[in-house]
Amino acid sequence: MNSQQPGRVELVVPTVRLAESWREARDEWPAEVVREGTPLRPVTDLSTDEGFAAWVHALCAQADELRRPAEGMVHATHWWITDGERYLGAIDLRHYLNGFLLHAGGQIGYSIRPSARGQGLATWALGQVLGRARERGLEKVLLTCDEGNLASRKVIERNGGVLEDVRQTSIGLKRRYWIAC
Repeated sequence: MNSQQPGRVELVVPTVRLAESWREARDEWPAEVVREGTPLRPVTDLSTDEGFAAWVHALCAQADELRRPAEGMVHATHWWITDGERYLGAIDLRHYLNGFLLHAGGQIGYSIRPSARGQGLATWALGQVLGRARERGLEKVLLTCDEGNLASRKVIERNGGVLEDVRQTSIGLKRRYWIAC
C-alpha cells in the first residue's frame, strides 16, 4: 500500500474557498463524465457563488447522522484532495451500504482531476480514508470500479482490495472489491 503523502497534499472538508480551483478542475472533464467522489445533481448550479456555497453546505451536511439523508442516499463524509489552494480531486466515505451501494456503487468513491493524475494521489487518499473508516468502527469497505478502469483497479489493489466478483449492474459492468480497514 502506498501511504506516502505526495508533496503538500492533504484532505480537507469541502469549502467555498476553493470554488475557483474546483471550477477549473471541473472544466478539465468532458461534460458527460460522472466523477466519483464529486456528488453532483443535475439541478446543482455551481456557476454562481450562492449555488456553489449551497452545494458545499449540502456535502458537509451529508455527514450529519442526526439528519435524515435524502431518499436513496446514505450518510457520507466528503473530503477534497488539495495542494495548498489547488483542488486536485475528491474522495468520500459512505457510512453504510444500502442496496444500490452493495450491488453497484460501493462505499468509497474518488476522482482525480485529469491534470493531476499519475502522481499517486488516489492511492494516498484511499489509504487515508481507510484509516478514517477504521476510526468509525468499520471492519471492511466495498469499492467498485468500471471493468475497464485499470487506473482505479490498481488504486484499489494497492490498498489491499480483494476482488469478490465482476457483475453487470444498473450502472454498467463493475468490479467489486472488499478492503479490510
